Amino acid sequence: MEYAELSADHRISRVIRGNWQLAGGHGAVDARESVEDLIAFADAGIVTFDCADIYTGVEEIIGAFREAYADRRGQAALDAVRVHTKFVPDLGALGEMTQASVTAAIDTSLRRLKTDRLDLVQFHWWDYAADGWLEVGGWLTQLRQAGKIRNIGGTNFDTEHLLAFCRAGVPMVSMQVQYSLLDTRPEREMVAAAGANGVQLLCYGTVAGGFLSDRWLGEPEPASPLENRSLVKYKLIIDEAGGWGVFQHLLATLRRVADRHGTDIATVASRWVLDRPGVAATIVGARNRSHLPANLAIADLKLDADDHQAIEAARSAMRVPPGDVYALERDRDGPHGSIMKYGLNGTAA
Repeated sequence: MEYAELSADHRISRVIRGNWQLAGGHGAVDARESVEDLIAFADAGIVTFDCADIYTGVEEIIGAFREAYADRRGQAALDAVRVHTKFVPDLGALGEMTQASVTAAIDTSLRRLKTDRLDLVQFHWWDYAADGWLEVGGWLTQLRQAGKIRNIGGTNFDTEHLLAFCRAGVPMVSMQVQYSLLDTRPEREMVAAAGANGVQLLCYGTVAGGFLSDRWLGEPEPASPLENRSLVKYKLIIDEAGGWGVFQHLLATLRRVADRHGTDIATVASRWVLDRPGVAATIVGARNRSHLPANLAIADLKLDADDHQAIEAARSAMRVPPGDVYALERDRDGPHGSIMKYGLNGTAA
């Protein structure tokens, strides 16, 4: 496994296990078995776990894992584990945020995760027109100074707002963004601005909800309705990137690269993101330990100059989705924003 430093006391595995699939809305979850799965990942070197206050039940599962891991492997092993959560106030609550409500939300995550300090709080704000996002950043900074938070990050803020946080003295170490071969919007402005301010990128969507995999190579374009909201989301990105024909050309190229390394398309796609400037880690969702070998393979794969040249040739036929990071998704009346759920925090209490 490869590792990166978000700060002097914050070492992460460059492959982060995403845990949104453990939320109640993604099907039945066996909490005890999920704890065993998390232990298997940590034992294998994937010691960083991503979650959120809006993923129903997930912080509690990871809290149970932390207790079990300390009991079985010792405190030193647990000290190497990093848990990244998110603070995602509901859209309807943005105008009502107070320092007390922010503190209460952080205290709730501390209780669920069974810790006295959150490793990383990744802050999201649905609507820039709603005042308070910069003030909340200041309150999180105070909670960091009080010892409740190790580090502060953002989730899906654009470059302008990232720079505003930096100018205001909010000590952001990371920004979580969607980044894949189909969606290189971070390269437009974010990569350079983040790098200049010591902010590293944590990237989700690297396999586009499963579209960047062998499953879709040679398949006809799927008709609506698609099976789940994730597929709808990433099919929209495929359309933005040039459509199904361009996408199939990309998959065929990735398959040839994968053949040279004895691996699969999804692994190549994730490794490509991990190799991009400014990227500290990729976040790869896993429902159970059956996905562990595939996640480990990302760190093991080394793409050479010929691989990158072939991939760049395929990319040259593609469009970059318009706008900055998450700009399309912020239009709540548009196709990207209309599929979002804006009030999950109230259901995750």
